[in-house]
Amino acid sequence: MKKTLIVVDMQNDFVDGSLGTPEAQQIVDKVREKIKACQAEGDEIIFTRDTHTKDYLNTNEGKHLPVEHCIQGTKGWQIVDGLEVPGARYIDKPAFGWLDWKNMHLEEVELVGLCTDICVVSNALIIKAAYPEIKVSVDAGCCAGVTPATHKAALETMKMCQVEVTGEE
Repeated sequence: MKKTLIVVDMQNDFVDGSLGTPEAQQIVDKVREKIKACQAEGDEIIFTRDTHTKDYLNTNEGKHLPVEHCIQGTKGWQIVDGLEVPGARYIDKPAFGWLDWKNMHLEEVELVGLCTDICVVSNALIIKAAYPEIKVSVDAGCCAGVTPATHKAALETMKMCQVEVTGEE
């Protein structure tokens, strides 16, 4: 069975840039270890990148979150140094969740990354809806939310929707 690790939005702006948090900074090494372990197993690795254009502040999201971030081509949009591996796939998504997961032929999925309470939960639930019979899991120790409280709330939401949550402290 093919396992896919989806590394959600581990981009500079979410770690130590315009929307960075101490919690995001704390998971970088754990995410790096997870990626290396999955690579060693021969698992498929997909990086998602939150991707916006220079007119971000004029978009619906920009009106609700008026902080420029992940502008395509900037340092903030790039994946954190040391996480990328050869052979990985990249998905540039203009919103919280990517709707084309249904065309990926996924068999087993694990998600890690940022932010638990926005993009991780959105993608986990989209994948679970598209593939109700596959194992979809999230490693809580390799995720961080906007706040610790909303991180925990998102984990509970995913559990209620039959997403397996591992790595909780």
